[in-house]
Amino acid sequence: MKIIFMGTPDFAVPALDALHRAGHEIPLVFSQPDKPSGRGQKIHPSPVKSYALAHGLRVEQPFSLRKGDDSVKSLELIKELNPDIIIVAAYGQILPRIVLDAPRLGCVNIHASLLPRWRGASPINYCIMSGDKESGVTIMRMEEGIDTGGMFLSERCEITDEMNSRELHDKLKEIGARLITRFAENPEKYIKNMTAQNYAEATYAPMITKEMKKIDLNKSALEIYNFIRGLTGEAYCMLGEKRLKVFSSEIIEKSDIFNHKAGTITESLEIICGDMKILRMLEIKPEGKNKMSAEEFLRGVRN
Repeated sequence: MKIIFMGTPDFAVPALDALHRAGHEIPLVFSQPDKPSGRGQKIHPSPVKSYALAHGLRVEQPFSLRKGDDSVKSLELIKELNPDIIIVAAYGQILPRIVLDAPRLGCVNIHASLLPRWRGASPINYCIMSGDKESGVTIMRMEEGIDTGGMFLSERCEITDEMNSRELHDKLKEIGARLITRFAENPEKYIKNMTAQNYAEATYAPMITKEMKKIDLNKSALEIYNFIRGLTGEAYCMLGEKRLKVFSSEIIEKSDIFNHKAGTITESLEIICGDMKILRMLEIKPEGKNKMSAEEFLRGVRN
């Protein structure tokens, strides 16, 4: 089958690799433009672009598929290549109708949730922040609505109480690769048996902004614990004037908290939560420093 693949982050690489190894023709890969990252803000290619170039696959990186010269060039290229299907995995752009309709079998998305739960850009984060006990991957038809299309295949994945979003991400990307390979073996069969989503059960997981990553110290211990797991190193609180990122935590039993108010952080890096339960920080990253254990941080403060 002739496939145009669209994807950008690490999540999409196993799917591209699986399709490539299965022998499908992949004449073109779309990925987001290179962006600066890290302390030095050096320009780096996306994981998908890096994989594609390493395996001799052609890559295009349009700034937009919806407007401008990039979109015109991209559409002409898609039409010229005449793919059977476009497969998308965390590409990072909304596809216009003219692209959705271009391939013979349409566009198919590898979505990291059990639809219709957690449509949108951040399903992995939201399912953990919400305390869900399971997640999964859905292979679905793309249409103009955000993750509203019919479903072809899905597979469930248990979420343990200790699992964070990075660990879940790594499980789901492998499930996605497995499912899309199965789909690509006989797409017409799955398209024929497509199942509609139940709109009444839909929930939405919008993109997480910087402003949304601050820990609300007045929430319950379990809510804060799940929030930290769901953001994996991006959740933060303020320690004086400095930002303190929290990678992991634990809820502890403690009785000597009568001198503290809810919504405060003790000198031992324990949060007195809104329900008056205690959340102890375990792994942190103080502003301007490397990641460390809370114990290492406290030793440095005391010395």
